[in-house]
Amino acid sequence: MAHIPSPALPAPRPLPAPGPGARPYEAALPWLRRYAPVLPVVLVVALLALPVPADGGSADGGGTGTVADAVSALVVGLCVVRAVRTGRRPLTRTAAVLLGMPVLGITVAAFGASSGSTGVAGAARYLQIFVLVPAAVLMLIRDAAQFRFLAWSFVGLGLYQGVIGVHQNLTGTGASYMGEDIRAVGTFGSTDVMGMATVVSYGLVCALALAFRPRSPRQRTAAVGCAALLFVPLALSFSRGAWIATAAACTAVLLLAGVRRAGQVLLAAGAAAVVLVAGFGFGSAMLQERLSSITQVTDAPDQSVIDRYTMWAASADMWREHPVTGVGLKGFPEYRDSHASLALSSGSDTAGAGSGFVRQPLLSPHNMYLLVLGEQGLLGLTALVGGWAGLVVCAVRRWGRQRVRRGGPGGPGGPGGHGGQGGPELDCALVACGLLVWQLIDFMYADIGGPSTVLTAVALGAVAWWAVGARPRPAGAGTR
Repeated sequence: MAHIPSPALPAPRPLPAPGPGARPYEAALPWLRRYAPVLPVVLVVALLALPVPADGGSADGGGTGTVADAVSALVVGLCVVRAVRTGRRPLTRTAAVLLGMPVLGITVAAFGASSGSTGVAGAARYLQIFVLVPAAVLMLIRDAAQFRFLAWSFVGLGLYQGVIGVHQNLTGTGASYMGEDIRAVGTFGSTDVMGMATVVSYGLVCALALAFRPRSPRQRTAAVGCAALLFVPLALSFSRGAWIATAAACTAVLLLAGVRRAGQVLLAAGAAAVVLVAGFGFGSAMLQERLSSITQVTDAPDQSVIDRYTMWAASADMWREHPVTGVGLKGFPEYRDSHASLALSSGSDTAGAGSGFVRQPLLSPHNMYLLVLGEQGLLGLTALVGGWAGLVVCAVRRWGRQRVRRGGPGGPGGPGGHGGQGGPELDCALVACGLLVWQLIDFMYADIGGPSTVLTAVALGAVAWWAVGARPRPAGAGTR
């Protein structure tokens, strides 16, 4: 049987430099043409800087949605129209399979929902986050320069939200935490305390990865500075799940960049932490207590941890009763009370950041894997996690090819050596792998829901571009 090659994008044409007498807008035209394909995705990221209305999103992924959600739908429509007009296959076979795998479990679980409207709403949200928006982002990114531009937009959004969060902590205008309005939440409000933590974590991971761009000292300097700045609002978010996921993702980025370099950076970071905390007393008592509670949750857990463990057990119990297809999309709130123990509280208290006291109902288990297992069963979990596992394998394989470009196996810059700077897209590989590691670990402590969820879809699309996206074919290259 003849081999059918995967679709390859044409090599980007070099842009002519503006003449000496060019006007400012004429000088900007080459830049706009260069990054025009990815600008709709960057717009979605930028819209997350807008203040979120009180009913802009709920913990279970409901709500009225945000402007960023609406624009993401327009981006998907734009990609569909372009694919129809060009008549080309928009995705490679591997990309279509990995991104399309969740559709099976989502569709089956939608038919098992309590009502038709509930099933349609739940399916639309899942398809938006895990299938449609990631596929659209993959289609719009064409080369490494556009990928870096999108990664820098993550950093910019993280810095913007981080500045607001630090100001909230210093002025006592943040979300309520242990009786004080000091929790940094950015523009997401007290009802979505994970929103700013997610945005800042994405920005920190991207900045650290972009610092390893070969032969670009200016970008490395800027990226290192941004990563250092983003560390502060991440700490003030008091989000233990984001801390754990960020620490794991940054460690993975450093290890993929080079074992020796990772050891040096980790030693320097550990020494700086000891000096700041022990020597200068940096870090409030609340921050240190929150950090130490990560290892004490099984000894003396607070009510939030008790609620989380109870909801995890309820999700597992739902799965045992409906092992194959689950209880249906958005069925966790309906089945929660019949499967949860009496240790579960009636809700969580939120206040501050411009909002009054609100009793938030516990509508999800705050664990993406258990949420899918309970609502979509083993079929849905296998399809969703199987697609992510495929992205991990493909992303690591392409990272390996970038490492080989350091000078060849066994050479001074090869995988067994210590020299060289890696392939020209090494920083893109680190961004994709770092974001994927962060998301897979964070899903152990969080699930989809809230205004920041659309950013998860954009991140998955960026990861998919690196892992399974088509690459520009050099001019004059033939088809094998």
